Amino acid sequence: VQLVESGGGSVQAGGSLRLSCATDAETFNGNCLGWFRQIPGKEREEVATFYADDDKPYVATSMKGRFTASRDNTKNTLYLQMNNLKPEDTAMYYCASDDRPYAATCQYNTWGQGTQVTVS
Repeated sequence: VQLVESGGGSVQAGGSLRLSCATDAETFNGNCLGWFRQIPGKEREEVATFYADDDKPYVATSMKGRFTASRDNTKNTLYLQMNNLKPEDTAMYYCASDDRPYAATCQYNTWGQGTQVTVS
């Protein structure tokens, strides 16, 4: 299983970025998939979760309205569109999967390498 994030970078406050997470079909279909972020010195924070094959993700309340998660089932890719970015959004962003098919609750056991987002 491999999850490959991309799209991070440095932006000014108020700017936008779109992150991508590409994986294989076996991982993409039938499993929980999620976006997380980790700020140095803090615990990893859930950003968005797709339950198995669900196109409507759960997005953390604090990020609703600014962050939109989506998936392209033809490309086995997740996206995280981040608008109106704030300095406090600066973090390493990860995507993750749970390899237990159609799990009722998500327990992520595979992580990508992360992509850094810096907002100044």
